[in-house]
Amino acid sequence: MKNYLAILCVLFSIVSLGQIIVKRKLVMMTSPFEMTVVAKDTTEGNKYIDAAIAEVSRIENLVSDWKPQTQISDVNRNAGIKPVKVDTEIFQLIQRAIKVSKLTDGAFDISYAAMDKIWKFDGSMKEMPSPEAIKKSVEKVGYEKIILDEKNETVFLQDVGMKLGLGGIAQGFIADKIKIRLTAMGCTSAIANVSGDIAAWGKQPDGKPWTIGIVNPMNKTKIFATFPLVDSAVETSGTYEKYVVFNGVRYSHIINPKTGYPAQGIVSVTIFAKQTEMADVMAKGVFLHGVEGGLALVNQLKGIECIIIDDKGKVYTSKGISMEQFDISKEHQLKN
Repeated sequence: MKNYLAILCVLFSIVSLGQIIVKRKLVMMTSPFEMTVVAKDTTEGNKYIDAAIAEVSRIENLVSDWKPQTQISDVNRNAGIKPVKVDTEIFQLIQRAIKVSKLTDGAFDISYAAMDKIWKFDGSMKEMPSPEAIKKSVEKVGYEKIILDEKNETVFLQDVGMKLGLGGIAQGFIADKIKIRLTAMGCTSAIANVSGDIAAWGKQPDGKPWTIGIVNPMNKTKIFATFPLVDSAVETSGTYEKYVVFNGVRYSHIINPKTGYPAQGIVSVTIFAKQTEMADVMAKGVFLHGVEGGLALVNQLKGIECIIIDDKGKVYTSKGISMEQFDISKEHQLKN
């Protein structure tokens, strides 16, 4: 789950050197969206924020699978029928998504949208699905059956009933696109927060870096660590609100598209990266690989770091993060 509350931007509304902070919150793509920019005045700040909002709308009208007129919806309608031409940026986004699928051994897979919704996390589920039902639920999932034609920039879903869903990558992609657009306009410092996928660049007017806080998943009213965010991105995903328990085992709402079984053992993953898109996609991959496998995955990737909190409240970090720097040891046990 993209938990907007899992990351809190610590912002300071100050005026320094002729610069001010301008901020706006709204809902876009049915999720919270917050844009914070440093500008010389409110007119310039609002110009930057308006451009960011326009970029969100533009991309939503390309990638949303719930809007019938989008290119992704067209690809889904033609599953098993014919290839569909898409814009270059969408074709390249799908290419990158498939590369991540290979990297994570299918834990991240944009064809997950075809999964049968047999798991319920609204309190209505009283018994665990049968192994047969779980296996059947992912029959139409498989990134290997997404056929790309690089020359013609077409996308073809091999089997009837297959579907693409870019929800696990689009928000990070959008945050990166906002950064590109606003930087080109002359915006030298800002934070784009797309439902918890955060891209930050530049510094606050007083020269201090932007700072983010990671919420304690065992007690959402408390922050357990704060970090400076300098020209980089972060994404936190949590499973501490949507889960079910059967026979003493906790099953989260993040489901492995390869096996049909939910992630277990982890309640929060925070990924740091240079690009928000990568932070976005790696969070799910880490969840589904578990603590040991997730750390091994991240530790082999240059420029990617993570903080994992397991369902007992124990904190783990990748090799590039020193929790002692923030007065929290790797053995720290978070409490309610």
